[in-house]
Amino acid sequence: MEKLRIHRNSSIEWNPSAVVALATSADGSKVAAAKEDGSIEIWLVSPGSIGWHCQLTVQGDPFSRVSSLVWCRPSSTIAGPERLLSSSINGSISEWDLYSLNQKARDLPRSISAASAKYSWNLDQHKCTNHSEEVDLMYQNRANILLDSIGVSIWQMALEPSDDSSNLEKIDSGLVANGDTNHDAESDSESSLNDVDDGSDEFHAATIEIKSQRLAIACDDGCVRMYNVSDKDGLTHNRCFPRVSGRILSVTWSHNAKLIFSGSSDGLIRCWDVTYLRETYRITIGLGGLGSGPELCVWSLLFLRSGTLVSGDSTGSIQFWDSHHGTLMQVHTYHKGDVNALATVPTQNRVFSAGSDGQVVLYRLSTDMISSDKEELSKEQLVRWVYVGYIRAHTHDVRALAMAMPISREDPLPDEKMLKLRRQEKPVSFSYCKWARLGVPMLISGGDDAKLFAYPATEFTQFSPHNICPTPQRPLIKLVNTTVLRGASVMLVQFPGWLDVLHVKLDGTVLGTQLLARIKSKGSRKIISSAMSNSGMLFAYSDQVKPCLFELKQHKVGKNKWTIGKVQLPKGLPYAHSMVFSPDSTLLILAGHDRKIYIVDIKGSELVHTFVPQRKLDVMNLPPSEPPITRMFTSADGQWLAAINCFGDIYVFNLEIDRQHWFISRLNDASVTAGGFPPRNSNVLVVTTSCNEVFVFDLEAKQLGEWSKRHSCHLPRRFQEFPGEIIGLSFLPFSFSTSVIVYSASAMCSIDFGMPIEREDELPFDSNVPLESHGSSRTTGAKQKRKHLDQPRPHTKKNFDFFVFRDPALFVGQLSENSLVLIEKQWMEVVRNFDAPVDRHIFGT
Repeated sequence: MEKLRIHRNSSIEWNPSAVVALATSADGSKVAAAKEDGSIEIWLVSPGSIGWHCQLTVQGDPFSRVSSLVWCRPSSTIAGPERLLSSSINGSISEWDLYSLNQKARDLPRSISAASAKYSWNLDQHKCTNHSEEVDLMYQNRANILLDSIGVSIWQMALEPSDDSSNLEKIDSGLVANGDTNHDAESDSESSLNDVDDGSDEFHAATIEIKSQRLAIACDDGCVRMYNVSDKDGLTHNRCFPRVSGRILSVTWSHNAKLIFSGSSDGLIRCWDVTYLRETYRITIGLGGLGSGPELCVWSLLFLRSGTLVSGDSTGSIQFWDSHHGTLMQVHTYHKGDVNALATVPTQNRVFSAGSDGQVVLYRLSTDMISSDKEELSKEQLVRWVYVGYIRAHTHDVRALAMAMPISREDPLPDEKMLKLRRQEKPVSFSYCKWARLGVPMLISGGDDAKLFAYPATEFTQFSPHNICPTPQRPLIKLVNTTVLRGASVMLVQFPGWLDVLHVKLDGTVLGTQLLARIKSKGSRKIISSAMSNSGMLFAYSDQVKPCLFELKQHKVGKNKWTIGKVQLPKGLPYAHSMVFSPDSTLLILAGHDRKIYIVDIKGSELVHTFVPQRKLDVMNLPPSEPPITRMFTSADGQWLAAINCFGDIYVFNLEIDRQHWFISRLNDASVTAGGFPPRNSNVLVVTTSCNEVFVFDLEAKQLGEWSKRHSCHLPRRFQEFPGEIIGLSFLPFSFSTSVIVYSASAMCSIDFGMPIEREDELPFDSNVPLESHGSSRTTGAKQKRKHLDQPRPHTKKNFDFFVFRDPALFVGQLSENSLVLIEKQWMEVVRNFDAPVDRHIFGT
């Protein structure tokens, strides 16, 4: 990598959306994150710093703000995946299809009013219908509505806990049953330690059969409404509790599902009898004579199996109540702003809170023995919740908390006898690997800064939080070199609502971009995939209605003026989750949402072939049954097409004979994060996985390549600890090169498949490039060192050569034979575009 000159550019826009809600699946292995732009991300939980992966992204209605998320288990009589439901401020409840990424409307019985029509996404039958060109995105999002608007805002949902009491005592409440640990807050990067808890939590998964579940929703009109959730009928109205003054902002169930607790905007917590639909008692949460009032909001409630009810309110108070009598047990006022989210560990002896002051605070259950009446033999237990400490990791308001549990393989512990290498500088320690192990619950937080952080629930203040995604919602970028535009490089940048076509210019050592064209999507539709041809003249995108193809033309009058022309595509093509051009720019290949792959002849505007991905090649012409394709790559000679589904399975097609050639099952149960064909060897496919593993396949022989056979299980340990998930790769265009550059948001690594992998002690980490945290302060020395990094260094040929970024990287690509383009962005520049936090000034903005 010493031969390559790196040219940086930070002109690309990057505006990630805030995290507004979180929910963990029943087994704790997946976390759903709702974004302010209406999209939902599904993250796979990992026991280490490597393996966190955004498996799915499902686009939603940008005008319907999600307020709450819950996971529903399938009915005992119908096998199927968990169902993810979301509520919105506009009063609707939607279901998200996490297998086919598809929406299907179906009529259901009406419940409480003529306006309450119900629709559902089909999770078990993956069928779809084509939509006309005039269908608007808002109609598309109406199709995914399980419960149409009830006329008032829904602030929170809570799913009834399982009625299996034997299993309930071992698992549950903190993960699913208590519903929402969502809402608002903010942060920095500081922590305070008061106490250390050396207990450990073990999570025991269990299969619980349920007939139907009830869903309680907190409504803006002062009502708690209850619905039955079933696989067959979706949501059916059950009952409505009496209306009260104020807005119902939070809701939770008791562990036996006989009581419901609601928090309102008038400063009251009400206990409801589910059987008789009556108010059992009410609690006034005001402290110091403040009482209740219109400005005192109960934002979050959490019920523990011990019978303790925890509340968080707009005064910053965390209060612990005896739910049997409605009496106050304890108060903590460590928050300086609204408390927006609560969460607990599976054993429920720790409680976490997050507030608009930016703190995530831990409280621990403590049991002391005290003497009574001065008699040593007469003792009683004193149960109290003690403050342990806090951590600030976010720069803005924290919106949500959730508890997760990794179920994949455990990170290996450091070998105490490992040979210690001499280094010029001590490398940064990735402390997350020390605590993130199987059986250790992890707290997840999300906020207005679009970040997700993971914390050790049992050693909360002992380790730094892990930044799950350093580049949330990064724009997708494609670079094309040696185009017909006088050999210039062209870059395509995909944003949610438009595409930018940029001319990449290198003026000496300065890399600049010039906007050639901007194409906006129709109405409010979101762009979900895009592609650019190798000629640089054709580009395409697909929204949630249909794909579109455009041609870039130079205006006849001016040399530097460009026009955009729309190219006709065959009618009836479905919208696509992924698309790619053939190397000669004659074909457009679309991975439709109907799980078929369409080959379109651009010049003739005709569909020339359709592939249906299959696992068993001996049985063809079957209807689509595989998960949707989300990534595609073509070989330089145009023979091979590699299509990858959202779970990591690979389908290889021979475009010369229009047949599927090979099926490769997911690699070590990991998702594929990047891939491609070397430009000089079209028979080789290289892919990387969410576990940061690199695989080389020989497609003609239908087997692993020789390099993978020899080295896949013996990669250098320092590469196994590569900082961050690999998000892309770039092949060096040398005619003699056998190298590939893989990169994450934090670093890149050059791998030469033609070189041997030497012993670990002969490959020290590149100490010339120290790892630095994002957003750290810049000194004059740091700036000088950064300039030094851009200069060529003495060439020492070695494999697995590292280069660490100081700012989050959005894209790395080959600009020429001896230069790379690095698209990066200082995180503080991104932070400046966010709304100001509620209670704290962010320095440097």
